[in-house]
Amino acid sequence: MNRFPRWAWLPFTGGLALLAVPLLGMLTRVPWGRLPGLLASDRSLDALRLSLVTCLISTGIVLVLGVPMALVLARSHGAWTSAARTLVTVPMVLPPVVAGLALLVTFGRRGLIGAPLSALGIEIGFTTIAVILAQSFVSLPFLVVSLEGALRASGGAYEEVAGNLGASPSRVFWRVTLPMAGPALASGTALAFARSLGEFGATLTFAGSLQGTTRTLPLEIYLLRESDSELALALSLVLVVVAVVIVGVATRLRAWGEHG
Repeated sequence: MNRFPRWAWLPFTGGLALLAVPLLGMLTRVPWGRLPGLLASDRSLDALRLSLVTCLISTGIVLVLGVPMALVLARSHGAWTSAARTLVTVPMVLPPVVAGLALLVTFGRRGLIGAPLSALGIEIGFTTIAVILAQSFVSLPFLVVSLEGALRASGGAYEEVAGNLGASPSRVFWRVTLPMAGPALASGTALAFARSLGEFGATLTFAGSLQGTTRTLPLEIYLLRESDSELALALSLVLVVVAVVIVGVATRLRAWGEHG
């Protein structure tokens, strides 16, 4: 017996085409013969290096903040948890430029927090720190939402047993909770990294576009789209390949967690 009506194949095929055809079209325009030389240019290497460093740091920040956040949300009850959960998901639906503007008026030179820091000689806006903050702001929800769902699904029965046997809450977290949520944690981390790597609007608004300082791969591609389309396509290919690998790994880890 079919699990779905046959007509579903038509929109399914159309949806796949909508997603795949633009990517295939881009691949036909990539200058494959010049690809190594284009990726070895100074502009490419600066953008690649900056993106890699900032994404690794922002992903580390997301892990440090996001794992405890997901645990608290998954194991707490009350009206405040709904409000906190809503707040966590807001950056996922905000236009990136709005996120960047919110960061700018908070941490910029004249911002709520940035002004006192600027008086102390500490500048955040339009620096590499601003890039990391923007990436962390937009990618944190991806880890929290992914991990919280897995923790809620696990139910906490094993944690309760471990607690009844005398294990402290911290020991239960490290020895029981975290290993059980390992696939979801790895999947959420991969998605957070991918989101950081692709961040554009918030970074441009809050950090600007300074080569070697704030100009990440998406910003470099945006600037090159008209002046050097071949280099823009080469860098776009890098992002597509990385995104496919990361999403593929995240999907496999999620499936492993659900069936393992």
